[in-house]
Amino acid sequence: MVLKRGTVKVNTSRRVEIQDITREVDDVLKNSGVKDGLLNIYSRHSTSAVVINENETGLVSDFQLALQKLVPEGAGYQHDRIDNNADSHIRGFLLGGNQTIPVENSRMMLGTWQSIFFVELDGPRQRKLTVTVMGE
Repeated sequence: MVLKRGTVKVNTSRRVEIQDITREVDDVLKNSGVKDGLLNIYSRHSTSAVVINENETGLVSDFQLALQKLVPEGAGYQHDRIDNNADSHIRGFLLGGNQTIPVENSRMMLGTWQSIFFVELDGPRQRKLTVTVMGE
């Protein structure tokens, strides 16, 4: 059993921003030498998320808009008394901060149209994601 870790760095420029990180995660997998196993992407930040979905421009824009409509900024949240980013934390609760993907023949078993996205919810920021690869 091999266990390898790597880091994916993400720089964002907007408060809510969605970036495709599939290529960067795949680089960590390739450097791990793992042929079959599991890969986990974990965000160390409570105002961000990691999701898997289709990388189609309209869908990504719709998702970003839906986040802002479902959990609007400045809606009188209790946490806003501390640092005015309760909406970011609530969105993070809803989306989750990690994804696990099976690995087979040194490839992530993503669906045909699937990509891995980092979702910034309180930017602009510099973020670090931990990628852990386990297997043989």
